[in-house]
Amino acid sequence: MTTRPPGSVAPATAPSTSGQTPEQAALRPGLKNRHLSMIAIGGVIGAGLFVGSASGIAAAGPGILLSYALVGALVVFVMRMLGEMAAANPSSGSFSAYADRALGRWAGFSIGWLYWFFWVVVLAVEATAGAVILEGWVPAVPQWAWALIVMVVLTITNLASVGSFGEFEFWFAGIKVVAITGFIVLGGLAIFGVLPGSDHAATGFGNLTEHGGFLPNGPGAILTGILLVVFSFMGSEIVTLAAGESANARQAVAKATRSVIWRVGVFYVGSILVVVSLLPWNDPAIAKKGSYVAALDSIGIPHAGQIMNFIVLTAVLSCLNSGLYTASRMAFSLGQRGDAPRSFVRTNSRGVPQPAILASVAFGFVAVGFNYLWPDTVFQFLLNSSGAVALFVWLVICFSQLRMRAIILREAPEKLVVRMWLFPYLTWATIGMISFVLLYMLTDDSKGGGRIQVLLSVLVAALVVAISLVRERIRRNDPQDALASR
Repeated sequence: MTTRPPGSVAPATAPSTSGQTPEQAALRPGLKNRHLSMIAIGGVIGAGLFVGSASGIAAAGPGILLSYALVGALVVFVMRMLGEMAAANPSSGSFSAYADRALGRWAGFSIGWLYWFFWVVVLAVEATAGAVILEGWVPAVPQWAWALIVMVVLTITNLASVGSFGEFEFWFAGIKVVAITGFIVLGGLAIFGVLPGSDHAATGFGNLTEHGGFLPNGPGAILTGILLVVFSFMGSEIVTLAAGESANARQAVAKATRSVIWRVGVFYVGSILVVVSLLPWNDPAIAKKGSYVAALDSIGIPHAGQIMNFIVLTAVLSCLNSGLYTASRMAFSLGQRGDAPRSFVRTNSRGVPQPAILASVAFGFVAVGFNYLWPDTVFQFLLNSSGAVALFVWLVICFSQLRMRAIILREAPEKLVVRMWLFPYLTWATIGMISFVLLYMLTDDSKGGGRIQVLLSVLVAALVVAISLVRERIRRNDPQDALASR
C-alpha cells in the first residue's frame, strides 16, 4: 500500500495562490450557489420516483410510506457521513478519494471505477427512456435517433463548461421541484375537498386504512417495498462531487447535508402520501396509468398523462446530464490519483475534463447500442451487474467515515463543520441496515430481481478489487513507480 501525505486525498502538490487545491484550480470552479442548491434539491428526485412508485404501492399498500421513510432515513444518515468528509475536504472524487485515504488505495480505485460503471450504464437506460417518450410525440423520428440526439446534446452541454452543466441542471431540477410541489399542494387540497373545480370526494386519510388496513399484505411487504424503492434515491451524493467546482464548497456541502431531511420528507414521503390518500392503494388505475397520473386524473387535471410524460422526460434528461457529469468527474479524479489513464486529467481551455467526458459518453453510446441489439442478454447483464453498486457505495462511505473522523480531528479539527450524529453508533447501525438490505435482496429470485443483481454486482466488484490489488503489488515492486507515489 502506498503512503499518502497527511491531510490529503490526492497526490501532494503545493496549493494554488487562490487557496484552492490543484484539482479545483484545474477544473475551474464555475458552479454558482444557486446551481448547487438546485442540484442538491433535484438530486433526490429521479425518474424512478415518478415511474417506479406504482409497483411499490401494489406490493406494500399504504405501508409503502414506511418503506420510503426507512430508505429515506438511510439516505439521510449516509449523506450526513459524506457531508462530514466533503465539508472538511471538498473533492471531485468525493467518497472515492476519501476511501483512498481512509481504507487504502484498493478501496478508492475499486469504488471509483464501480461508480463510474454504474453511471455510464445509467446513461444508456435514461437515453432509451427519454427516446421512448420523444418518439411518442414525434413518431417520424425513430427511437434510436432520439437516444442519439439527447446523448449528443447533453455531451455538448457538458463539454461547453461546468457552468452550462449547472445551468441546465438548475432548470431541469427546477421543473421537477415545481412539479412535485404543485402536485402535493393540489393533491392536499383535493384530499380535504377544497380544491376549486374538482369533484373529487373529500377522503381525508381514510384510504390509508379502509382497504385491508395500513399493511394489507402484512409487515413483510415493507421489506419488499424497500427493495423496490431503494434505487430511486441514488443521486443524492452528486452535490458532494459538484461542490469541488464551486467557490464556496464547504458552505454548499454543509447546507446540502443539513437540508436532505426535508428534501426526502417532502418530495418522497409527502408526494406518496398524497397518492395513497387520494386513491385506494388497490385502485387498478395506479397500475395501469402510474401512481401520479392516476392521482392527477382522479382530481380532474386535464391531460394528466402528457403532463407527467413531460415531467418524466425532464427527470430523465436531468439524470442524463448529472450522470455524464458525475462519471466524467469520477474518471478525472481516478486519473489524478494514477488509477486511470493520465489523459483523463487533462482539461481544455474552459477547465473541462474533455477526455474524461468523451470516454464516459463513449461507453454510454456502446451501452445504448447493446440495449437495442441485445436487450435481454448483454444489456441485461450490464444492468444486473451494476444493480447493487449504489449500496456498495453507501457501505464504503460508512466505513470511510469511521476512519476519516479520527484523521480530521488529528490533522485539522477546525474543518469538522458537519458531524455525523451519535458517532460511531449510528454509523455502525447504518452499516447494519445496508447489509440487511443486501442480504434480503438475495431472497428475491425473480427474473432480474435482487438475488441476481447482488451476485453479479459482487462478481464485478471482486474483479475490480482483484485488479486494484494486482496493480498495487506491481506498483510496490517497481522502484520508480513506488517513489513517484510517495
